[in-house]
Amino acid sequence: MNTSTTDSNNTGDAKGTPSIGGTRYKEVKSAMLAALAAQEWKGGEAIPSERRLAERFGVSIGTLRKAIDELVADNLLVRHQGLGTFVAQHRRDRHFFRFFRIVRQDGEKTYPTVSLVSFRKAKATREIAAMLGIEVGARVFAFVNRLALHGETVMIDNIAVPEARFPGLTENALRNRPSTLYNFYQDTFQINVVGTEERLRVATADEIESELLEVPLGAPLLEVRRVAYSYHQTPVEVRISHVNTERYEYVGPSASHEEPL
Repeated sequence: MNTSTTDSNNTGDAKGTPSIGGTRYKEVKSAMLAALAAQEWKGGEAIPSERRLAERFGVSIGTLRKAIDELVADNLLVRHQGLGTFVAQHRRDRHFFRFFRIVRQDGEKTYPTVSLVSFRKAKATREIAAMLGIEVGARVFAFVNRLALHGETVMIDNIAVPEARFPGLTENALRNRPSTLYNFYQDTFQINVVGTEERLRVATADEIESELLEVPLGAPLLEVRRVAYSYHQTPVEVRISHVNTERYEYVGPSASHEEPL
């Protein structure tokens, strides 16, 4: 997180706005997050100029820049020299390995080949509803992806997303999406995944996983339980993955690259 000291020693900004403990920029950051969540500025679009935003929020340029600095550090905004500041987009080369953490044990990273195994409409179980923050029985889309690395099937993703946030999602759209899943969410549904929470468990292969991963029934697997969040820590996806760790392993984020929510 950016630790710029702009306005940090003041009790107010240049326009006389009260700033208790130098927190006025956090209010500006929250207001900008609300604008992003409301899709006022969409992925890839430039946000308004600093002057216009400072006038809108009634703060100094210094206070505004401190808020923007944090949004840039959080990977929500991107500065382009000479062009301005833009809403970050999920692009394969820039964001993929921020969220994909399965690598070969020799450390080599590669993009997975993803194939859609199944797609259906369902009702949220108690567990899925709790993870997504929706009512038990609410409509969800549930689908399964098979991921291969270096030509070998390594991972099975069981994914659920709320129908209310992904209206009109179809099997055909998922199967033929041109880029990563999170890029698809952003471009098609204006849902920007800005962070994830993952928990790891030991699991054993059931009949379906045994067949898809080509491992014996009951073979040990790594289970990764992920909730993906959009702005304001709004859960938008649940993903339960099972990984064959015979030649692959999970590499968590480093302390200096923690993901903001």
